Amino acid sequence: MFAEAYARLPKQPQPTTVEEYRGRQSRLTNRFRNEDVLIVSSPSFAVHSNDVEYRYRTSSDLLYLTGWTEPESVYVLRCVDGRWLSSLFVQPKDTLKEIWEGRRPGVEGALQDFPIDEAFNIDELANELGSWLNEAKRVFVRGGVNQEVDDLVQSAVRKRDRARQHFGTGPVSVEDPSGIIAELRLRKSPSEIEQMVYASKVASIAHELAMRHSREGVTEFQLQSIIEGFFSYAGASGWSYPSIVGCGENATILHYTANQDVCGDDEVILIDAGAEYRGYASDITRSWPISGQFSDAQREIYELVLRSQRAAIEVCKVGEPYTAPHEAARRVLAEGLIELGIIDQDLETALDPDHGDLKKWYMHNTSHWIGLDVHDVGVYKPGGEPRLLEAGMCLTVEPGLYFGAWRPDVDCPERYSNIGIRIEDDVLVTGDGPVILTEDCPKTVEAIESIVGVPL
Repeated sequence: MFAEAYARLPKQPQPTTVEEYRGRQSRLTNRFRNEDVLIVSSPSFAVHSNDVEYRYRTSSDLLYLTGWTEPESVYVLRCVDGRWLSSLFVQPKDTLKEIWEGRRPGVEGALQDFPIDEAFNIDELANELGSWLNEAKRVFVRGGVNQEVDDLVQSAVRKRDRARQHFGTGPVSVEDPSGIIAELRLRKSPSEIEQMVYASKVASIAHELAMRHSREGVTEFQLQSIIEGFFSYAGASGWSYPSIVGCGENATILHYTANQDVCGDDEVILIDAGAEYRGYASDITRSWPISGQFSDAQREIYELVLRSQRAAIEVCKVGEPYTAPHEAARRVLAEGLIELGIIDQDLETALDPDHGDLKKWYMHNTSHWIGLDVHDVGVYKPGGEPRLLEAGMCLTVEPGLYFGAWRPDVDCPERYSNIGIRIEDDVLVTGDGPVILTEDCPKTVEAIESIVGVPL
C-alpha cells in the first residue's frame, strides 16, 4: 500500500542552498548596527523518561539561518572590520560518542557544507564568545535557551573593569531578536515553498490512505499509525504536531490526542495531522464518515463547513487583512446554521462575539501562520491593526463545527449529535491569488465517498 502511494509523490526538492542561507543572514544584518552581536542557541534535549530522550529537533531560527540540525550548538553573527561573520560552535568529533549516537559533522563539516565563516568546538564558547561580547554594544539573544550563553551575556553586561571605564567597551543592552527574525521568516522564499509543498503532498496522501483504510471497527490509533507510518516511509522527519484522530464525540474535542477509541459505522472521524519535511510543516484536517457514505445530517454540516472554507480561501489575497478569512468563514457558517434552524438569531446577532450563538459551535480562529513551525512566527496585529497579507505568506484555513452532545454548556441539536467537522488546508498568498499547497488531499463529498473504504 505504501509503495504504490509513494510512487505518486514528486521527486524530493533540492535542499536550501548555502547561497540562500547567506542571503537570509545578509538581510538580517541590515537590521543591525556594526557593534551588535546576534546569538542563536540550539535547545537542549528533552527527557522522555529516565535516560530516554525525545527525538531531537533544533531551534527553527537556527534552521532558518544555517540549516544546522545538530544539538549543543550556538550560532553567532557579528561584524569584524566592516564584514559580518557567521560563527558556529558545535559538538567536537568524539569517536566513542559517535559509535553510540551517530556521526558528528564537527568543525570541519560545519565549514564545508554550511553557511559558516568560522567554526569552533562548543567547549571554546566561554573564551571566544566572552571576548566578542566585550566588543559589542548591543546583544541580541533569546534568554532561557542556553544557560551558559545567558551567564556569559549577563557577566559581560555587569562587568565593570578598567577597559570599560577608559574606552566604554562592553554591551549596554540585551534584546530578544525573535521579532526581527520572525519578520524575515514570515515571507517564504521559492525554496521554502518547495519544501512545504512536499510536506503537504506527503500529508495529503497519508490522509487519503487513512480514508481508504476506514471501516467499522477500525481504531483511532490504527488510522494514526497509517498516517504517521507513511510520513516516515515518504522521507519526512515525522509529524509536525501530535496527530488528532477522533471518532464520534471525540471529533468535537478540538485537540483530542488520546486516539484510543473504536470507530462506529455511523460516526464521522476527524483527523488533523501534518508531516514535517526538512523542518517545514504541513497541517491538514479532513473529516469523513467511517461508513463511506455521509448521512443527511453529516452531509449538511460537512457541506456548510466546506462552503465556509472556500469563502475563506477566496479572500487569502494580497492586501486583505489577516482577519479576512476568519470573517468570511464565520459569516458563511452563521448563515448556514440559521438556515438549518440551529441558530435562532438574526445574522448580525449570531456573529456578535459576546452574544452570538455561532461561538457555541465554532469557537476557534480560522487561520494561523505556517512554516518552520506549525504555528509559525509573525505578529498578527502589528500596532494593534490586522496585518495585511503579502505575497509569500503562508497560512492555514480551517473552519469547523462541533456538536458535542457531552457538553453541559449547550443544548446540542439531536439531529447533529456528536458530529464534528473541520476542513483545513495550507494556503500560499501570491500576487495571482491564493494557492492551496494541500490541494491533493480529497475534500469534496463525492471524492471522499469514492475513496473511503476502497483499497488503493
